[in-house]
Amino acid sequence: MEHSHFIASASKELEAEYRATRKCLERIPESLYEFKPHPKSMNLGYLALLVAEIPAWITYMIEEGEIDVATYPHFELSTTQDLTDHFEENFAKAKESLKNATEEQLGRTFVMKNNGQEVFSIPTIENIPETLNHWVHHRGQLTVYMRLNDIAVPSIYGPSADDRNF
Repeated sequence: MEHSHFIASASKELEAEYRATRKCLERIPESLYEFKPHPKSMNLGYLALLVAEIPAWITYMIEEGEIDVATYPHFELSTTQDLTDHFEENFAKAKESLKNATEEQLGRTFVMKNNGQEVFSIPTIENIPETLNHWVHHRGQLTVYMRLNDIAVPSIYGPSADDRNF
């Protein structure tokens, strides 16, 4: 795929998922951060943080070429406003990184590590679409957690059961 076409396509996908993601994150109250629907599930706070941080992975892929999950600087959850501000910052940086990505950056191999040990590697140009899918997947999980806690689920790809306009 041509460099500029890939950038345009990935940027469009990133933008398309922004609004619904923002609407979900701004509805998550701090009082429910510890909620888990099942003992094997991640808690709601961690899931919301994951959804807010996945755009930053795109920046790391493009600008750094690797992420070490053991040393990745996770944001400390405090308030819903801080969470949404963190998301906005990550989203803006991802947009900028995509816009400025070079063919060389997109063509190199991205490496995921854990304590310096390689977990997997994949060409960056392949990993960006996978990361966007990963983001949508976790946002979908987040909407289930929202439903289980009677938090209104926003319209994502069409009206939700909480929308009164359909």
